[in-house]
Amino acid sequence: MKNKILHLILFLVTGFYFSQQNAVEINGWTNINTFKCINNSFSNSPNVYLFTGNELPNVILKVNDFDCRNRIMTSDFRKTLNSEKYPYLSIKFLNFYRQTTNAFSATVEVKMMNVVKKYTIEFSEYKGSLVGNKRLRFSDFNIVPPKKMGGMVYVKDELDLFFSLAIDKN
Repeated sequence: MKNKILHLILFLVTGFYFSQQNAVEINGWTNINTFKCINNSFSNSPNVYLFTGNELPNVILKVNDFDCRNRIMTSDFRKTLNSEKYPYLSIKFLNFYRQTTNAFSATVEVKMMNVVKKYTIEFSEYKGSLVGNKRLRFSDFNIVPPKKMGGMVYVKDELDLFFSLAIDKN
């Protein structure tokens, strides 16, 4: 129950932050702190997405466009995702369904480092954007979370993927 309340709070806060824009954010935890990496190029893009018929989005993100607001953290994030060998991360919508007036469900395919995983994600509409989040794991993509200082500081396996897509209401 506590975990569901935490997800609801994170979803609401993210919904207010991401309203009326495109955004992709990856949040994670170390044993001593948290981190947030935002894809700045996608956040600044004017793209508007359609969710009708066969016109479902395929969002391709450049790994080097993620910024963790800390030079060392950003470098470690890009190195962990092996941005030299795998420069892109993609989120492809396979299907999309309206559940209620303001609630939607989608199956998405996330491709990272040539590993593809499918997830079901719940979305809400908020001020012209669809906002959703999903908890992923580094290990889902065969990635070993990084460690520093001989293992004294380590990144936890879980990541939260938050995103907002500006939509065309027509």
